[in-house]
Amino acid sequence: MGSGTGPDEASARPNRSRVRGAIVRSGARTAPVRLLIRRAVPRPGGSGRDRPVVPPLLRSAAGYAWRLLVVAGAAYAGFLLVERLELIAIAVFVALVVTSVLRPVADRLAHAVPRKLAVLAVILGALLLVGGLLSLIGEAVAAQAPTLRGEFSSGLGRVERWLERPPFHVGPAALSGLQKSLGNYLSTHRATVVSTAVNGAGRVVEVATGGALALFCSVFFIHSGDRMWHWVAQQTPGGAPVRLERAAKAAWQAFAGYTRGIFIVAASNAVMVGVSLYLLRVPLALPLTLLEFFATFVPLVGSPVAMAVAAVVGLAARGPVTAAIVLVLIVVIGQVEGHVLQPLVMGWAVRLHPVVVALSVLAGGILAGIPGAVVAVPVVSVAWAVVRELRTAPPAERGAGR
Repeated sequence: MGSGTGPDEASARPNRSRVRGAIVRSGARTAPVRLLIRRAVPRPGGSGRDRPVVPPLLRSAAGYAWRLLVVAGAAYAGFLLVERLELIAIAVFVALVVTSVLRPVADRLAHAVPRKLAVLAVILGALLLVGGLLSLIGEAVAAQAPTLRGEFSSGLGRVERWLERPPFHVGPAALSGLQKSLGNYLSTHRATVVSTAVNGAGRVVEVATGGALALFCSVFFIHSGDRMWHWVAQQTPGGAPVRLERAAKAAWQAFAGYTRGIFIVAASNAVMVGVSLYLLRVPLALPLTLLEFFATFVPLVGSPVAMAVAAVVGLAARGPVTAAIVLVLIVVIGQVEGHVLQPLVMGWAVRLHPVVVALSVLAGGILAGIPGAVVAVPVVSVAWAVVRELRTAPPAERGAGR
C-alpha cells in the first residue's frame, strides 16, 4: 500500500521525461533542469495556486463573526419578546428583588414557626412597613400644604428679584413674557396635556396590575423558589442540570448581593439627605428623602437627579444659599457613595468596573427607559457572574487535578 503509485503520479512521469529530454537536448545544465521540471509539471494534488487561499486569521475571524451574529440575533429576539411582555418582565424582576430581601428573614423565621406562616408574616410585615411609610409621607405633605403655598409664592418672588440683579439682569418684562408663553403653550396643547393625563391614569392601572402580579410571584418564590428552579433544571437532558445548577447559584448570589447592597446604599444616602434637608429647613424633606432612596437604584445618575430636585425646592422655598448648599451635598454624597459605600457594601457582590456600570446604565436607559436603567447593572453583573462560574472547573474536577 505504501509503495504504490497513484494515477496522478503515473501521468506526471511521462510529462517530466519529455520536458527533461527537451531541455537536455538544448544543452542546459542538470541543476536548472530539476528546477524547470518542478515549475513546469505540477506534482500530484496540484500546487494550490489554482484554489483561493484564505488566510488563517481571516478564517478564524469569519468563524467568530458568524457565531457572534447568531448570538446577537438570539439576544435581539429575546429583547423583543421581553419588550412585548414588559409588564410581566418588570413584575417578575420586582418579585425577585423582594425575594432576595425577604427570603433570608423567612428562612430564619421558619426555624421557629411553619414555613407557610413564616412567609405570610414576612409578606404582611413588608406590606405594613411600606404602607405606613407612604401614609406618613401623605400626612406630612397634607400638613405642610398651607405653609408650602405661602413659602413657594414668596420664594418665587425672591427668585424673580434675584434674577433681576447682576449678573443676570432679567427684567420683569422677560419674566412676564415667559409666564405668558407658558400659558399660551398650555392652552394650545391642551388636548395633548389631557391625553397625557389619561395615559397616566392607564399607567396607574398597569402599575397596580404589575404590583399584584409581583406580590403573587413573591409569595411562591419566597416559599419554594429553590424547588421550582430545581424542577426546571431537571427537565434539561444529559449533564446540563449540573451546569445549570452552578450557573443558577452564581447568578442568584450575584443578584441577591447586588440587591441587598443597593438597598443599604440607598438607605444610607436617604439618611444623609434627610438629615441635611431637615437641618436646612427645606420643605417636603420626607418626600425628597424617599425620592433619594428610590433614585439611588439607578447607579451614578439617580442620586444627583433627586438632589437636583431638592435644590430646586430649596431655591423656591429658602433662597439661593440653601440651593447652593444642596448642590454641594450632591458632590459630598456622591464621593461618600463612590469611595466608601460602594467598595465596602457592594464590592464583594458586583465586580464591575465603573466604566462598565456607566455604559450599562446608559444602554439600558436608551433601550428601555427608566426600567432599563434600573435593571441594566444587575443584569450585567448576573451575566458576568455566570460566565465567570462556567469558565472555572467545578470543585470535583479541581480536587481531582491536585
